Amino acid sequence: MTEPFVGEIQLFGFSFAPVNWAFAAGQTLPLRQYTALFSLYGVNFGGNGTSTFQLPNLAGRQGCAAGQGPGMQPRVIGETFGQYEVSLTGAEMPMHNHIFSDYQPDSALSATPAAASAIGYAANELFSAFAAPGTTVALDPNAISTAGNGAAHPNSQPYLGLTYAVALVGHFPQFP
Repeated sequence: MTEPFVGEIQLFGFSFAPVNWAFAAGQTLPLRQYTALFSLYGVNFGGNGTSTFQLPNLAGRQGCAAGQGPGMQPRVIGETFGQYEVSLTGAEMPMHNHIFSDYQPDSALSATPAAASAIGYAANELFSAFAAPGTTVALDPNAISTAGNGAAHPNSQPYLGLTYAVALVGHFPQFP
């Protein structure tokens, strides 16, 4: 590999940061020891800017280009955004329907089967399999209530675990 630029971030398929590299995991570094790197990063990723600065923290994150794409929010270097999980509310759900499928026996059943019948259902007037064909049956509100109740669900694209590392030394990039 050729000598990297100071501050360059690379992905590696092994579990360690090579010599003169550091994991991109938000570590605090002494400014006096890494002046070239600090001159590029500043306090974009944290630190006090007088004696310390921080490396980017890409642990469990994906990078995103800084700037603004068409119709998108502007993003600046060091900004974090996004969520690992999302909780939807009823107001965020569009109106929709679900199909209800009941038990359809292969042969006729009596209107009142035994409580311990072979099919395992006790007699229940709300269960349409035991009513005459075509009968509309009212369902208990608990059987058709909302789902989710604000519980969070994962909100991430598929990922592959790799190691992000920052070059601590190397060529200093020339400004255009």
